[in-house]
Amino acid sequence: MGDVSEVLKSVLSTIRVPKPGDRVHKDECALSFSSPESEGGLYVCMNSFLGFGSQYVDRHHARSGQRAYLHITRTRKAKKEEDNSGSGHPPKKKPTRLAIGIEGGFDVEQENYEEDVKVVIFPDRQEVTSEDLASMPDVVKERVSLSMTGIMVADSVSHTLQVQQWDGEVRQESRHAVELKQLDNGIKIPPSGWRCEVCGLQENIWMNLTDGKVLCGRRYFDGTGGNNHALLHFQETGHPLAVKLGTITPDGADVYSYDEDDMVLDSKLPEHLSHFGINMMTMEKTERTMTELEIAVNQRVGEWEVIQESGTTLRPLFGPGLTGMKNLGNSCYLNSVMQVLFTVPDFQSKYVCNIDKIIDEAPSDPTQDFKTQVAKLGYGLLSGEYSKLAQDLSDENGASEPKDYQIGIAPQMFKALVGRGHPEFSTNRQQDAQEFLLHFINMVERNCRSGPNPSEAFRFLLEDRIVCQQSQKAKYTQRVDYIIQLPVPMDQAINTDELQEVERRRENGDSSVSPVRAQIPFATCMAALTEPELLTDFWSSAAQAKTTATKTTRFASFPDHLVIQIKKFTFGLDWVPKKLDVSIDVPDTLDLSALRAAGQQPGEELLPEVAPPPLMTPDVEVKGILGSHGNEEDDSLYSPLLSPVLDDSTVCQLCDMGFPMEACRKAVYYTGNTGIDAAMNWVMGHLDDPDFSAPLILPGCSSGGGTTPTESICEEHLATIVSMGFSRDQATKALRATSNTLERAVDWIFSHLDDLESMDVSEGGRSAAESESVRDPPPGPCVRDGPGKYELFAFISHMGTSTMCGHYVCHIKKDQQWVIFNDQKVCASEKPPKDLGYLYFYRRVAE
Repeated sequence: MGDVSEVLKSVLSTIRVPKPGDRVHKDECALSFSSPESEGGLYVCMNSFLGFGSQYVDRHHARSGQRAYLHITRTRKAKKEEDNSGSGHPPKKKPTRLAIGIEGGFDVEQENYEEDVKVVIFPDRQEVTSEDLASMPDVVKERVSLSMTGIMVADSVSHTLQVQQWDGEVRQESRHAVELKQLDNGIKIPPSGWRCEVCGLQENIWMNLTDGKVLCGRRYFDGTGGNNHALLHFQETGHPLAVKLGTITPDGADVYSYDEDDMVLDSKLPEHLSHFGINMMTMEKTERTMTELEIAVNQRVGEWEVIQESGTTLRPLFGPGLTGMKNLGNSCYLNSVMQVLFTVPDFQSKYVCNIDKIIDEAPSDPTQDFKTQVAKLGYGLLSGEYSKLAQDLSDENGASEPKDYQIGIAPQMFKALVGRGHPEFSTNRQQDAQEFLLHFINMVERNCRSGPNPSEAFRFLLEDRIVCQQSQKAKYTQRVDYIIQLPVPMDQAINTDELQEVERRRENGDSSVSPVRAQIPFATCMAALTEPELLTDFWSSAAQAKTTATKTTRFASFPDHLVIQIKKFTFGLDWVPKKLDVSIDVPDTLDLSALRAAGQQPGEELLPEVAPPPLMTPDVEVKGILGSHGNEEDDSLYSPLLSPVLDDSTVCQLCDMGFPMEACRKAVYYTGNTGIDAAMNWVMGHLDDPDFSAPLILPGCSSGGGTTPTESICEEHLATIVSMGFSRDQATKALRATSNTLERAVDWIFSHLDDLESMDVSEGGRSAAESESVRDPPPGPCVRDGPGKYELFAFISHMGTSTMCGHYVCHIKKDQQWVIFNDQKVCASEKPPKDLGYLYFYRRVAE
């Protein structure tokens, strides 16, 4: 021990005790998905608290010089038999509360492990256990023991990212309960046999606590439930509280407040029920409570049979490219998107083929490096190292039985990094897979300013052709996009008669009728996308007036990989989000050649690029700045264009949508204050203009509200942007375009990356003539192009009522075999439900 003691003493200055705020990575390797349960365990650096698997710890030691690591290994203990037949242990309880981590809620899976912890000194891998420390000098024993204990008791980063306790069943006392007025109308409710008084429905029945009306509840997204008669009654009468009949017991009942739009508590419920002849103490529950219904949904994700193919026995698959991903709590949207992206060759070559180079160039804290974490995820999915059969220790005798699911990977670091700072993706709530796809592509764009950019595989140009109906002159604009959003024309369903018959039977109280799904032809969805759109209140620069115009959209380029989103999620007339339950015959092959844009037609005249008339309200006297700096002979000072009166409400509406202030001002100005629709059309048509966010420059003015080339730039702002990896010239241009405002400059610079790539000289360092003679116009966005023929290779499906709840799975075609990726489970697909998808991924077919 003497030699080890001396070695420890020599590295004592590098051993730290974790402090509050330190990030302790003791569950996952920073460069792979190794964990304490993996072969070789996990080594936690006792200085930086980064974790490394056995294959990367030597590398970290060589690069950092750190020698002391805490080696953690865990081995799962054998499970005890979970029954009550003489074992003395009660069976596992079913959840009775819509909660996680509290009594009665869903159990948070806690594995039973045997844990072994010791200090390892590199490079000779000398081991020191807690028992060894006892015989060492106090100064060594105290520091090392405190560090070991601090690391083990600290919450790991992955632990703090997970939901530990959640209660979805906390109900508040209704503000109507104490003073609720009940009508003395003589109504008495029988103890059973309830029917809706309007439609005769016998399930999901609610009694209004004010007048005793017995009516059916809300209709669910799939057509089941009720016919909304209890809700309609509230809207007609304003009577706020209703109790669900069949849930009343001596312990309480389901009470809903329509006014408060939530399940509530009613402290006077026995009195309110007694008014209508109901004795709570004698009632028995015959209907499932709302909580039980929600718990059932959470427990039986596998009941969504069609999409998850749970009606057939699926064959598990293992190997490279067939790795499952653990659900971290509503992370199935992320799992599905990343599984599909890493079947795209561009993402494979960018991140997986270069894994060794990326790891060698990783910064000191690779957990915060985008490229490293994406490469780590891609390698984890494609290598096959984690696509192995999981073992279940089923008894105490050491006998193990393989299960039909695999170990898979848990993308905790990746999820934390890509969600950091985002109001939605940083949470454990369910999200829209399409929104996450665009969010991730945006992150790839920002992190691939140099070198290959895999997002180019999806990038394409759309051309909008707008024809003024009065002058027949046209305007062409191009915009970049990554996804085609396909509308769903419900009025084009081919089984309309069947849908109407089901609706009629439901309205007549027939509760036995089965829901029917609307069948929409794919061709009608494409037609709805490509047919001309009528624009009203279009300001025509040719007619110098508001008129109508038609707008058609075509492909100016075809990407290597095409993503199509079926717009299933919409809002009802009451602004309640809903999902369209539709079946669409999405084809395996797609030919979009006929939708290629043709550009300006022979003999076609273009709309002139002129500004609309001055925007002055009748009660504003046009004085310019006369009287303070001007004189009567200076006509320019009278120009109303110097001080246009813009519709502030329209500008604010556009700003609220996230567009830059100056762009919003220009949109309102160039559309002549004609309203939000026209301004929004202008914004969408000019998103890719190099000066989109630049200040509004009025005719006759030399510059707008931004800084001029001779105006000083804030050095502090300049240094901040340069520290983000941009050149001084690029930072200067961004600050000049945004009136020296740091936040706007950062937004501006990320929205003009393609233009900035071409910058090689400082604009402020040359005269205007010099700049024009030397520099070429900035290039347009880099897009690939080729034939418009595609084949389907993947699709992502959603189950549930909205994007904010439910579950996602994806199907991917690998070696001519469809494979279903359902989080951790990877199986050969027998009946891929291609008609029920949400996002479809096509790749170009080589001619």
